[in-house]
Amino acid sequence: MNKLLLSATALLLTTGVYAQKKVRRAAPIPASQAIAATPAADRLRPRTTTSLVQNLPFKSVGPTVMSGRVVDLAVNPANPNEFYVAYASGGLWHTINNGISFEPLFQHEAVMTIGALAVDWKPAVPTIWLGTGEANSSRSSYSGVGCYKSLDGGKTWQLLPGLEESHHIGKIELHPTDPNVAWVAVAGHLYTSNKERGLYKTYDGGKTWRQTLYIDDKTGAIDVDTDPANPQVLYAAMWHKERRAWNFVEGGKTSGLYKSTDGGETWKLITGAASGFPQDENTGRIGLSIFPKNSQTLYAILDNQNPRPAKEKKAESQTKKLTKDALRVISKEDFLKAEDAFIAEYLEEQSFPTRYTPSLLKDLVRTDKIKPIAILEYTDDANSRLINAEVIGAEVYRSDDGGGSWRKVNADYLDGLYNTYGYYFGNVWIAPDNADKIVIAGVPVIRSEDGGKTYRGMDQANVHADHHALWINPRNNNHMILGNDGGINITYDNGKTWFKANTPAVGQFYAVAVDMAKPYNIYGGLQDNGVWTGPSTYKADYNWYDGGQYPYKSLLGGDGMQVQVDWRDNSTVYTGFQFGNYFRINRNTGEMKRLVVPTEVGEARLRWNWEAPILISRHNQDVIYFGSNRFHRSLNRGDEFKTLSGDLTHGPKPGDVTFGTLTTIDESPLKFGLLYTGSDDGRVHVSRDGGYTWTDVSAGLPQGLWVSQVSASAHQEGTVYVSLNGYRDDHFRPYVFVSKDYGQTWQSLAGSLPQEPVNVVREDPKNPKLLYVGTDHGLYISLDGGQNFVRASSATLPAVSVHDLVIHPRDGELVVGTHGRSIYTANIEPLQQMVDSLVTKPLHLFALKPITANPGWGRIFNKYDEAPTYAYPMTYYAKQAGQTVVKITTDKGLVLKTLTDTTEAGLNYLTYNYTIDAGAREAYEKYLNDTRKKDDKPVELTPADDKNLYIRPGKYKLSLTQNGTTITHDLDIKAPERRSRRPVTFASPDEFEAWREEQEEGGK
Repeated sequence: MNKLLLSATALLLTTGVYAQKKVRRAAPIPASQAIAATPAADRLRPRTTTSLVQNLPFKSVGPTVMSGRVVDLAVNPANPNEFYVAYASGGLWHTINNGISFEPLFQHEAVMTIGALAVDWKPAVPTIWLGTGEANSSRSSYSGVGCYKSLDGGKTWQLLPGLEESHHIGKIELHPTDPNVAWVAVAGHLYTSNKERGLYKTYDGGKTWRQTLYIDDKTGAIDVDTDPANPQVLYAAMWHKERRAWNFVEGGKTSGLYKSTDGGETWKLITGAASGFPQDENTGRIGLSIFPKNSQTLYAILDNQNPRPAKEKKAESQTKKLTKDALRVISKEDFLKAEDAFIAEYLEEQSFPTRYTPSLLKDLVRTDKIKPIAILEYTDDANSRLINAEVIGAEVYRSDDGGGSWRKVNADYLDGLYNTYGYYFGNVWIAPDNADKIVIAGVPVIRSEDGGKTYRGMDQANVHADHHALWINPRNNNHMILGNDGGINITYDNGKTWFKANTPAVGQFYAVAVDMAKPYNIYGGLQDNGVWTGPSTYKADYNWYDGGQYPYKSLLGGDGMQVQVDWRDNSTVYTGFQFGNYFRINRNTGEMKRLVVPTEVGEARLRWNWEAPILISRHNQDVIYFGSNRFHRSLNRGDEFKTLSGDLTHGPKPGDVTFGTLTTIDESPLKFGLLYTGSDDGRVHVSRDGGYTWTDVSAGLPQGLWVSQVSASAHQEGTVYVSLNGYRDDHFRPYVFVSKDYGQTWQSLAGSLPQEPVNVVREDPKNPKLLYVGTDHGLYISLDGGQNFVRASSATLPAVSVHDLVIHPRDGELVVGTHGRSIYTANIEPLQQMVDSLVTKPLHLFALKPITANPGWGRIFNKYDEAPTYAYPMTYYAKQAGQTVVKITTDKGLVLKTLTDTTEAGLNYLTYNYTIDAGAREAYEKYLNDTRKKDDKPVELTPADDKNLYIRPGKYKLSLTQNGTTITHDLDIKAPERRSRRPVTFASPDEFEAWREEQEEGGK
């Protein structure tokens, strides 16, 4: 949970406690709706890599500073300046300079999600083992396909056979002396049961595996550790979990700790019964650690999902104060006897509308129009239940006899460490030289110096929340490297001060949006990192440290969600955090107004999705659409909302996760009030009258899937696209449909897509046959209306989850919001022009941008600096592959520059650096003097500081020749404008930066 969320929304969150009611077993799915998990063999089929658009270049535009979720670390024991960082959905990164910079190592394989990392540092080049599939069981914990191994420090990877159905791996443990032996803790499928859960061992470096510890198809291994003194002794933590989209059973009686004394061949349960370590229906995730100097000492941290004893509430129940707990059980008679002052105090604490007074509520209860519990339910939303449910939570246990017996060491409840979501955490670390110094982590990270009895916080300035990985230096236990939802922090003084090592662009975006400024800005909501905005021209560098201003700015804390921007002023933003807590924000003034949908006490509560949908009508930007399980509309910029629909879902399901909610809203760009909604339980509705009446049009679609996107066409009024996602059923087939009759009938477009769940589908606003699809593992493009999709560039866009796509209507750029590698952009103007008449040509050169000559080309201002480089882009299309020759000539035919390009069928990209060939110097100098004006000085061509000769202003020809076809275009090199005597002024730092780059790059 983001610190910003806790601070910024303190007045919005409830403070009462609640013993969370668990649905111990998820209700079975009817056979008619049952969806089988996708076999790993289907998911591992090779993706198509050759296409007409495979060379489309993508540019990373950050951000970096807020980072993304770290799941594991591996530090070189001989040189702690070198370490590897595994990100939940951002791949593996490597640093050799203590985190000042990182290099990506794992970004083009079948998946990018990582659950566990282990490195054998003994070889000259480290051997790296990766367990794919994050084990933290969050809403966006993607599944993997087994273990990968690299023998060359991460340059190349091999998928190890045999663990493809593991999906989520909690830990990899390497044998300390035998490189062929390793153990892997397999947590198993996240949303379905599977027999592949358990503890696995390999004897041959991962070529084959044996499942040596198995409980049942709902209990997997989450942790494994070897005794550093005797690798024949191992400990494993088993975890029972059952997750559905609407319910999470976070523990069970099969959860427990096991010990092996024969190298993991056989196992014995060492918890439960008289061990001192609890084991019952509410035993949740367990993490463990062994003290290396005395391996008889072990610590374990337990997520205890049992309710706290009732006696803890005794003091509160004896007061007359009205509380949430009292409202859960209070009778009608007792409520009517309650003093008005106490009711009024409660109403004030919970921010009730002023129309609700004690006398009004008593009258409603007296006349049986409501029950007292309805007063609680009015403000007891999903966010408060997530944070405030009163379970025991985290507990720390210690054994000093090798796991033979355990004792709980924390003297008091570890309040706020886990709350109700202990499934997201589960680690304890021991200082290698001090058995009484331990660190445990959850929302905060805390340290004990007395064997776990008492704790002090280590969360200081610059440290994010939600912690998952830690390394303690064995030579100096004050030096630690910490991984959390906000990246990497490093301390050298035992947690008193920390610095961030967040240079990789690994942000986990849920949604992105753009404005119409020049240059335009990008907005986006991130997992646990709030809502940010920054310039589309962002380039990652270190200069911002000197200037003190990072280009991206934070708008809101919490888990950042969907964003909409009013294009009339480019400063009014609608966004928020989880479960529909949204605001209207004025970027210029900082003013915030919460968006409130009015409801009455006693009405059925609105159900809000984790990522509640919100939409500005581009026909009238005072109109805001908002979705819970019902459709809401504001006509005055969110000042007031009116509910226009009934329940547009199949209704709630019993469980502890909000379900039966709207996930997506869209409006036709062609017709005001032509609206579509999609829900998490598979329903799609259309309204043709502004939201007053709705028609269910989902009958022709697969049932029971999550509707990830509805997208109305910008070219045909009745055309709409829908994508559905089976991720929450461990079902990974793609679903994309189009309807050309307002949803009455549907046609599948997913035939050529790989076995990857689809998150978003967009139609290009300028080319109706151009479609974009974002999946859990990449971006796919169709040039023929969805009949065939091909993968976008794998060279410049990693195989990362694509959550959202936006096409900028003015600038012709595609903005790609990824969940793991921040944001990418691509110039798609060539794609938008790829119609039938173009793709049948043998060769086509797209429009060239004007060039303004720069006298500073090739100049080196500081002899210690590297020579500048220039890259003027030229984009061309070739129907066939072959070598292409590009020539730049004068109008008299003198060849000044010859370039060759190995052309592939489709789009090709070539750059020109403004130079001429050295062999053309003499003839070009004569040409310039022969054509100069009468009063101009004679031209003498001399090399620049970088030893190159640069082209001069004038009229030129640029020709492309390939496979016997030649095309020629004019190339105009303009003279630079004369320097103005007036000082240059800039409206903003972004405008200055754009001007500076123009000067440096020659006015492209």
